[in-house]
Amino acid sequence: MSTEHQKAGPTAGQPLRHPDVAFEERDVKVGTIYWYLFALGLATVAALAICVFILNFTSKLAASSDVPPPPSRAAFGKDYPPEPRLQGVPGHDTDPQKDLRQKMKADIDANEQWQWIDKNAGIARIPVEDAMKIVAEKGLPSFSAPSAEKKSGKK
Repeated sequence: MSTEHQKAGPTAGQPLRHPDVAFEERDVKVGTIYWYLFALGLATVAALAICVFILNFTSKLAASSDVPPPPSRAAFGKDYPPEPRLQGVPGHDTDPQKDLRQKMKADIDANEQWQWIDKNAGIARIPVEDAMKIVAEKGLPSFSAPSAEKKSGKK
């Protein structure tokens, strides 16, 4: 701590400064920090220039070495992806949107028809709206929970 008496305020033209509250100039050299920042910026610019050079060189090399495909390959026509070919790729005759519409229509039709699943057991398929009305009127059937004795195996 300083033993000097601090004045009440800064004198005219002098900033308020405390001699004990500052960085130690012997530990931090501002010139070295600036030099490192300049070197980092220079290295970044150099790396960017190298990347641009490599990109231009390889694209010119690829353009100059483009050759037409061999005649045996040209005889095959279009290049198709390997099997299994999914819908919507060239060479596939079906329309995926049309297939989706047909499947959705079939699902909706199945949900709106009356049909016996198992007549002996009394299981039938009914439209969803009718099933919701029946449940709203009658409620769901209640099932009794198995007793604790049966669960634990005690008799």
